[in-house]
Amino acid sequence: MINDIKQYVNWFRHSSPYINSHRGKTFVLMLGGEAVAHPNFDNIVHDIALLNSLGVRLVLIHGSRPQIEERLTERGLTPRLHHHRRVTDADTLRHVIDAAASVRTQIEARLSMGLSNTPMHGAQIRVVSGNFVTARPVGVDDGVDLGHTGEVRRLDVQAINQHMDNGNIVLLSHLGYSPTGEIFNLAVEDVATRAAISLDADKLVLFGAEKGVLDSKDALRSELLTRTAERLVTGYLAGLDNSAQPHTELSRNLQAAVQACREGVERCHLISYQEDGALVSELFTRDGSGTMVLQESYEQIRRASIEDVGGLREMLRPMEEQGILVRRSRELLESEIERFTLVERDGAIIGCAALYPFGEEKTGELACVAIAPEYRGGDRGDLLLQAIEEQARDQGLTQLFVLTTRTAHWFVERGFREAPVEALPKEKKSLYNLQRNSKVFAKTL
Repeated sequence: MINDIKQYVNWFRHSSPYINSHRGKTFVLMLGGEAVAHPNFDNIVHDIALLNSLGVRLVLIHGSRPQIEERLTERGLTPRLHHHRRVTDADTLRHVIDAAASVRTQIEARLSMGLSNTPMHGAQIRVVSGNFVTARPVGVDDGVDLGHTGEVRRLDVQAINQHMDNGNIVLLSHLGYSPTGEIFNLAVEDVATRAAISLDADKLVLFGAEKGVLDSKDALRSELLTRTAERLVTGYLAGLDNSAQPHTELSRNLQAAVQACREGVERCHLISYQEDGALVSELFTRDGSGTMVLQESYEQIRRASIEDVGGLREMLRPMEEQGILVRRSRELLESEIERFTLVERDGAIIGCAALYPFGEEKTGELACVAIAPEYRGGDRGDLLLQAIEEQARDQGLTQLFVLTTRTAHWFVERGFREAPVEALPKEKKSLYNLQRNSKVFAKTL
């Protein structure tokens, strides 16, 4: 019990940077009809209430595909698709409106809960919906009249922002309205994407049945660059037996994420509506629970500055205590910080390496190569080595050497060769610690 409490307290403390970062930001959350119908939806509502209480500006967009299918089946109507769009004739539209209204009412009711001893107690959430989406008809496509199927023309951004400024959650459906008073059935992914782009949202969160994108070994990919995600979508579409074959939920969500990122949304997240706490985990932990799509990697290799000393010490301390690295005092780190190159992930330092040049010998020492344990196994060490080698060449150095006690094989695999202690620069040789008995490896640049 005590360990559980300590673990919770530790997690809560480490979530503080995310709480501070998310406050006042605009998040667009897309929930398909499948998510609303799932037993875990109550937990999702609790997490939405939490975001609202933390000062996040929220726009919720819901779909109702399964609810529409259910109503059409009950009335003996056959659903029709054309190029992945629903053909919405007059009869179908009535059931589309009915399904959308039903789902909207369910969401509003869930967000109105406030029973004591529940996460919603005292939340007092105000939900606003209305005619914020102006739509236009798709019209006739390849000889097929899509009827009341439409696409987003524009959103009333000013009105939506005003409501969010007042602390309200804005709820949009997949229905849009025309200046002539017509109602159009829209793809919920289209509404979510256009909303995120038009509102200049900081995040677009797309709920689906799956956690996100899996790699070839069925392991979750926590991050995807836009170009990679686009390539995956293209590959999926090319593999369809029939161009009219309906797209999977994951492919639709991935397409929406790619489009949003291409048009300015900083980060898009694909998470599962079946997993309890997926939304909180994705937004308030470093590794998340789903797949994040972004234009550029939120891991970066950069030179260290004096502001990084504290974070660098925190990362190095466990490895120093284990004897893997030589202890460095704060004062020493402060004086040598310009020698360090860092791997930064979402504001946290998760790797480092240092270059100490010896100009007379035109050689440099590669030192303090370290990756936080939970982030080993990737190519971060290779990226650090590449960055250090480039710095060494820029400084006119022709060789790198490294002293190591435990990771000799890693350096050998990357072109280093064992060398005698006598090969060290004079200054370094005089400081060589015989007790550590470090092996020397060198590499010609």
